[in-house]
Amino acid sequence: MNASEQIIAKQIEWAKNKGLQLVGSRENRGRKAYTMSIADNLFQPLNEKSKIELEDGDGSELKGKEGQPAKIQALHSSSVLGINIFDYWREASDKSLLLAACGLSRAGRELPGEIRFEQKFSIDDRFRYSPNLDVVFFSRSARFKIFAIECKFTEAYSARRHDGLDQKYFGNETVWQNLSATKRLAQEISPDDSRFEYLHAAQLIKHILGLNRKFGHSRYRFLYLWYDALGEPGFRHRHEVEEFAEVVRSDGVVFHETTYQDLIVGLAQHREEHEKYVSYLTDRYL
Repeated sequence: MNASEQIIAKQIEWAKNKGLQLVGSRENRGRKAYTMSIADNLFQPLNEKSKIELEDGDGSELKGKEGQPAKIQALHSSSVLGINIFDYWREASDKSLLLAACGLSRAGRELPGEIRFEQKFSIDDRFRYSPNLDVVFFSRSARFKIFAIECKFTEAYSARRHDGLDQKYFGNETVWQNLSATKRLAQEISPDDSRFEYLHAAQLIKHILGLNRKFGHSRYRFLYLWYDALGEPGFRHRHEVEEFAEVVRSDGVVFHETTYQDLIVGLAQHREEHEKYVSYLTDRYL
């Protein structure tokens, strides 16, 4: 059983332990790894603002079809994992505990601001689409006003190969200002990526380009948040993350990386204040 299958199998067993009824990707066909409703897959009802943002995103997470559940009903949905972690804090006046667990802020320092999902920052006005960032925190008090988070669950361990960087991203020299090392890496994985097997480096580079254009070079914090796996796949993925981080940091990009497991363990230190939330996360994802 590969790493992706192990993660999905664990999620299925979690659902069975909760007495949840599951369906396949075509309801009666396919592996039964989808909940009957969106609510069954979430810790708490989806915040209305979050719902609107997901609907405006390009992933069509909430839209099911006849005889086919929505993507967000998948137990292994990276969108659901991000929602179950971050949506809980949407209305909290102080996000410091969460951001400290992410490694993006110091513990004990009050941190007001707004969490949003599926935010788009254009790289070039000529492009029809802009990359969607999974989670963005807009700070009202920190030195960095924007904390951007790209979330991954099973994607790194999927048999599906990821794309390299399209040549169109090299048609505008201004987007690469102050990013010489990142550009060399981008050229190496364009149009095909034969360097990274697990990390979708091209996607992360696109996010950096969009963030740079919108907020300015080194004016944001960017977190790659992933679900770790046992064995060789987890080891190699982590090595690729570190390799990528070394390149972009050499250009002054404030890049962070951590695992969901480490994040949840950090949140679990505050079980007394958030008992149901922490119990849900540790039971389901650790």
